[in-house]
Amino acid sequence: MLSLATGISASDAAMTRRIGLLGGTFDPVHYGHLRGALEVRDCLDLDEVRLIPSARPPHRDQPGATAQQRLAMVRLAVGEHSGRHGGLVVDDRELQRNKPSYTVETLESLRGELGNTVTLFMILGWDAFCGLPAWHRWEELLQLASLVVLQRPEQDQDLPEVLKDLLAARSINDPRQANAQHGQILCLSQTPLAISATHIRALLAGGQSPRFLLPDAVLDYIETNGLYRP
Repeated sequence: MLSLATGISASDAAMTRRIGLLGGTFDPVHYGHLRGALEVRDCLDLDEVRLIPSARPPHRDQPGATAQQRLAMVRLAVGEHSGRHGGLVVDDRELQRNKPSYTVETLESLRGELGNTVTLFMILGWDAFCGLPAWHRWEELLQLASLVVLQRPEQDQDLPEVLKDLLAARSINDPRQANAQHGQILCLSQTPLAISATHIRALLAGGQSPRFLLPDAVLDYIETNGLYRP
């Protein structure tokens, strides 16, 4: 497992665009999401990381905020980190679908738009990676992108055998090797931030403040719109 603190130089990066993809309900978006996106961007010398809110996630409970509210919060959170220097971008393509959000279809959409020469990195937490065999058409994901799996030191969930075999065949140990347009798996440790959307929602439901767990602009939006209150 390699630390995200280890970056690569621009000369080692592929000449094509390098784009990270971080999907999720973002219910609400918080500093754990943003810090992970920035660390992956810096480690892999990415041109940008796209935050992609899901509309109707098939493997999770219905979000507490509407799709448009979650999109608004992600846009507020990205704020100063967008543009040329920030490198974080909001992509709302999943909210345009009137059906569940399947990651493989999002990747197909991106490939159709960006072409086959762009290097795509799909960013996953360890828990999500462990559950990958339950995803729709999951075997096709590596035909469309490489995977960046973020791990925390305290995580000890065991992998299914099929994923152990996949790691043995596809994993790389050095981010400087992450130059294929798709098909690689890179496991990285991330800064341990014990922040979760579930905890933030629980604080709000209990009348407590989640300040400093998420951007002030997002918290102001939550309070103005009365979100996550009992």
